[in-house]
Amino acid sequence: MFMDKEIINFTNIHGIAVVDSTCLTEFPSHWHNAAEFTVVQKKGAKYRIGDAVYEPGIGDIMLVWPRELHEILYMPRNGSMFFQFSSSLIENNTDLAAASRFLNKCHLISRRKNPDLVKQVTDLIYELQELYRKSEHFKETRCKLLVYQILLLIGEYVMTELREQIGTEKYSDKSWDYIRAALSYISEHSCEDISESQVAAKTGLSPYYFSKLFNEYTEMSFPVYISGIRVQNAINLLVNEKLSITECAFLAGFQSTTRFNKVFREITGMTPREYRKLHTRNHN
Repeated sequence: MFMDKEIINFTNIHGIAVVDSTCLTEFPSHWHNAAEFTVVQKKGAKYRIGDAVYEPGIGDIMLVWPRELHEILYMPRNGSMFFQFSSSLIENNTDLAAASRFLNKCHLISRRKNPDLVKQVTDLIYELQELYRKSEHFKETRCKLLVYQILLLIGEYVMTELREQIGTEKYSDKSWDYIRAALSYISEHSCEDISESQVAAKTGLSPYYFSKLFNEYTEMSFPVYISGIRVQNAINLLVNEKLSITECAFLAGFQSTTRFNKVFREITGMTPREYRKLHTRNHN
């Protein structure tokens, strides 16, 4: 499934890339670690995300979440504007990480069905586009605040829809608090040698029930989730060339360089050394 991987180089702002328009009329099936949100500007667009095909209208917003296989089946020339942002913006935010199971099911926001939401999100995307072009102090911070505003609007929409579908009693289930507590603990202690049973104990759950609940909400196992967090830790450390790659591995929470190199390559598509060289080249 994950054979065709695209490596996104965030050259202007760390973790965010904005593409004003594209002349591509199609793009083969691929995936990347970043999320990708698209404003459709012309008729005739056709996407595939996973096994589902979408035909968005003018003004609709397409949402591709991190590590989702997707394909542009057809896009009118210069018919879209999109931005991409690092998965770390979601994974390092407890609220968003806990809600990712539900967010990942939302791929199309229709202007016809949700005109107010689409206008709010679109206005923020164009504000992000304009800011991205400028050169000013704290541009990265301002851009990331806009991305979080967009994610907050979409998150509130998704969770409201969920509440209406499954009822208030299920929506307010205590499991939500358990997951938030677990993800918060993992975020704070990911650089340490923590285990799934240790996190389960901190949240007051049995290892079996915690594992079941964690997989249900995050749609990944505990080892896969914490490896992703540790790779992001390492990415942040690799920009400091005073640290050796081995030091980056252990400071990020990995217990061996062999494991670090393997997981880093699986998640990013390149070795830590290759990533460091790419970062250095893009910032010279």
